[in-house]
Amino acid sequence: MSNVLIIEDDNMLGDTLSLYLTGEGYNVTRVAQATKGITQLDIVQPDIIVLDLLLPDLDGINPCPLIRKHTDVPIIVISSENNISERIRTLTLGADDYICKPFSMQELKARIEALFRRIEITRLQRRGFAPEAESETDIVLDLARRMITVNGQIVEMTFSEFELMKLFYLNRGIVFSRYALIQALRGTDSFINERAVDVHINHLRRKIEKDPKKPKLIRTIWGIGYKFMQ
Repeated sequence: MSNVLIIEDDNMLGDTLSLYLTGEGYNVTRVAQATKGITQLDIVQPDIIVLDLLLPDLDGINPCPLIRKHTDVPIIVISSENNISERIRTLTLGADDYICKPFSMQELKARIEALFRRIEITRLQRRGFAPEAESETDIVLDLARRMITVNGQIVEMTFSEFELMKLFYLNRGIVFSRYALIQALRGTDSFINERAVDVHINHLRRKIEKDPKKPKLIRTIWGIGYKFMQ
């Protein structure tokens, strides 16, 4: 069984998370403060940390740098702050994933499992083994180094392609109109228009999809735009 450490001060949400993940077969420990979470690291030896962004003992300070001083265990941040700049900042400060409240328990479980798959791929690569073919594509976005890997392989992208991929990655399942994507790239691509957006999407699909002609990751929502599914 994998060990999950939950650092969440909201009792209702914390209890719900604990009950759900326990029911899914995880060993769960929950604390309400960042400092208490740190004291539990050696005791629990977590395989993953689910971390609230606003904790009572830090007075609004982002907890990721503090946690990162003590462990390299994967961190999934859960927060009511849905500002894109805050998400990017939190990922840069050490989080591995970011989920906005409210969220479904099924989504959290899927994110945990995705992180475990990435860890396993990295472990196999360090041992000199290539991972077996997977039923789904595994994508990891490194904001600090502006790097994207697909199934463990670095994929080269243009500046605009990376910006689109970052927007999709940090907002999984959200539908973006072509107009919204144009606005997101304003200032980074002076020639951006609806046709250019479609061209960028096609290029991204060739780089990350198993079958670009039958995309499963970047889905077309007819009459509206696109959304990213992983």
